[in-house]
Amino acid sequence: MDNVLVLRYSEIHLKGKNRAFFENLLKKNILEKLEGLECRAEFTYGRYVICDYAPEIERVIAERLKKVFGLFSLSRAKRVISSADEIFEASKEVAPKSGSFRVTVNRADKTLPYTSVWLAREIGGRLLGYNHTLEVDLHNPDSIIYIDVRDRQTAYVYSGYEYCAGGMPVGSAGRGLTLLSGGIDSPVSTYMMAKRGLKLVALHFWSYPYTSIEARDKVVDLARILSDYTGKMQVLVVPFTKIQEAIHKFAESNYMITLVRRAMMRITEKVADKYHCQCIINGEDLGQVASQTMESITVTNSVIERLPVFRPLIGFDKIDIIELSKKIGTYDVSIKPFEDCCTVFLPDSPVTKPTIRRAEFNESKIEGYDELIDEAVNNLEVFIVPER
Repeated sequence: MDNVLVLRYSEIHLKGKNRAFFENLLKKNILEKLEGLECRAEFTYGRYVICDYAPEIERVIAERLKKVFGLFSLSRAKRVISSADEIFEASKEVAPKSGSFRVTVNRADKTLPYTSVWLAREIGGRLLGYNHTLEVDLHNPDSIIYIDVRDRQTAYVYSGYEYCAGGMPVGSAGRGLTLLSGGIDSPVSTYMMAKRGLKLVALHFWSYPYTSIEARDKVVDLARILSDYTGKMQVLVVPFTKIQEAIHKFAESNYMITLVRRAMMRITEKVADKYHCQCIINGEDLGQVASQTMESITVTNSVIERLPVFRPLIGFDKIDIIELSKKIGTYDVSIKPFEDCCTVFLPDSPVTKPTIRRAEFNESKIEGYDELIDEAVNNLEVFIVPER
């Protein structure tokens, strides 16, 4: 009788002829997640199993795997030969000490000399004889004993499952450039797009000395937390000080935020091209601040020429974003009091309904504007953030 972890994937079972592509990518991501741990992975059709590990590291393995996008659930199971006697011995190990229970059998191996119904009744009856404090409840049991009989005369016996991250394997949907500030929203939007299969590169705008080195390091820390889900990630830090100073010097004060956002998007698309990214992701939430009104988003987006811009949080309430940030572990870092460049040169009354025409007029007054954009792109700093 072996202790194993049985893994089940998420949406991959819905794929057709290209299912092998998604499965192979998920297997690769699982193996990368298990690097440095003494265990072995077995991959068969519809079931992935982690085995040959010491009991004391089972929890560590499970916690790592729960963060692999593409996996739906895992179970801590007993693996035995698919005879009724062996299955009963394993069932005694996972059965509750008291209360009601049900036995549920999945019999994939149709060559065996018993049916699923017979095996469920047989194991249930034996358990009742073994422990008189148990009782059967087929409709609303306190516990369920699952018996998964596979081919090669193998059965897995377990009493429940734990949810994993779900979604699609990272890398299966292409490559994206995500805007990562030091706030609460952008790490959540990054997480959500990684969950849909994007391999991500992070981009951060840094206005030193108006923003501190701690503000930059805070973003790297956020990326390190996210890398538990996304895998290794590049963090690109763009020097943004000269552009903000020029906007502050030449533009109308109420248009400064709008022009800052437009400059960011111009730089972002250039960087995306340079790093072979197919889309842009940001954490905008409709109506949350002046730069996220419908008019502001329209004016900001108008400078993007080729790439789609995804805003996964656009319809979220702030409280929902906060709860998700706590769940994925970024919240405590996000609320550290080191401000990003969005807090530099804030006007008293930012425009909430800007126009493209007025934004372009303000940009035309900025001396050397295009050169400043190119200089920022060419002088970015690269951090490689590994998994923790």
